[in-house]
Amino acid sequence: MIGQDKLFTTIEKVLAASKADQTEAVVTGSNKGLTRFANSFIHQNVALEDTKVTFRAAIGSKIGVASCNSFTLTDLKRAMRSAYEIAKKQRPNPDFDGFAQPAEYAKLDTLDTKTMKFTPKQRASKLKRVFSKGTKYDYDMAGAFSTDSGEVAVLNSNGVRCYQPYTSATINIIATGEDSSGYAAGASGKVDDINVSELAGIAVKKCRKTRKPKDVKPGEYEVILEPAAIGELFEWLDFVAFGSKAYEEKTSFIAGREGEKIMGENISICDNALDPEHPGLAFDFEGVPRKRVELVRNGIAQGVVHNLLSARRIGLESTGHALPPEESAEGAIPLNIQLAPGDSTLDELVAEVEDGLLVTRFHYINGFLDPRVALMTGMTRDGLLRIKNGKLKGGVRNLRFTDSMLDVFSNVLDMTSEKKQVAPWWGGISSMTVPAIRVGKFKFSGKTDF
Repeated sequence: MIGQDKLFTTIEKVLAASKADQTEAVVTGSNKGLTRFANSFIHQNVALEDTKVTFRAAIGSKIGVASCNSFTLTDLKRAMRSAYEIAKKQRPNPDFDGFAQPAEYAKLDTLDTKTMKFTPKQRASKLKRVFSKGTKYDYDMAGAFSTDSGEVAVLNSNGVRCYQPYTSATINIIATGEDSSGYAAGASGKVDDINVSELAGIAVKKCRKTRKPKDVKPGEYEVILEPAAIGELFEWLDFVAFGSKAYEEKTSFIAGREGEKIMGENISICDNALDPEHPGLAFDFEGVPRKRVELVRNGIAQGVVHNLLSARRIGLESTGHALPPEESAEGAIPLNIQLAPGDSTLDELVAEVEDGLLVTRFHYINGFLDPRVALMTGMTRDGLLRIKNGKLKGGVRNLRFTDSMLDVFSNVLDMTSEKKQVAPWWGGISSMTVPAIRVGKFKFSGKTDF
């Protein structure tokens, strides 16, 4: 990591030399370590250390963007000048009236020294426990284990100065047998929070329970969706429903329905990077403080997240959800989704189901079928179990689902009190915190051969 003092001192020198009316610098530094394994064997260690600095230069309302992956003063000034030259050739943006203004930011504890210093050897040592769990049953263990550290800073010529270091650790494990598989995953800002042995045990247990899977007919079933499955649904909902672009294009099911009941009364969804138990960045990539944003409250649509431009277009204030400049075309997207829990245990959810299915996770989801009702399709994977008379009764061959998430979340009968952190595919300091849920009706439209 560069560190706040050196980072601020260097970038301030660059900003002082800018000829633009306003100038902004976004610094993202990362040190990623990843260990991949398959067939109960480590086959790859990856290490990536990178610092990216992106400048936005504004001449009136014309904006130019340029970036570099160097932190030398000469290269930084060259990138800033490029942004200025690009701005001169741009068309005015009528929605732009300036970069962010200085503000106060929440103090969030997102840096763990042990995670930052975690080595490939230490990851390998923990993976020995994963392999030993599989060896007992002659299962092949596969997945990936990562420990990352990074820093984000935003500075601009208006006086914005914000900086935050962070760490994250994630692991996913798949146990594979002759005709079955099981999945488990963990995510946290602290590597010590992830119990690798326990997760490996869960994956192995799922693999054992799903042996000799049986066919079931596609149709409508009562289901329990575990946190990994919920997280994969929310990855799509973030994009097609809760982001500013979908809202402005009126493809989001929130657009034009604020104040309307769109889900069950027991469903409350928010984006909250300020949760001390699961903290994210205290500011966005424009230097605006992040706010806790209610998206759905007791089933009633509330709104979506915004950056400066999208907020100005509809007469609101930014909620602090701007993406990095190179991704700004996607608008604002929530990065710290939370689904309010219930008051049951997972065992109690299972006990309530007379005839249904437990879904461990999904894959290959397509959320573009009809975003206005959040119609999605995808497949189950690595742990689909039949529930009969309140007990798990063995594995089921994987099924394809096609269903509206508005319907699904209008039919939630119960939820666990325990929430689990799920790592979205975009990684970094983003996360989702969700319970397992019991859904009265879930539509499966097809089946597979595995």
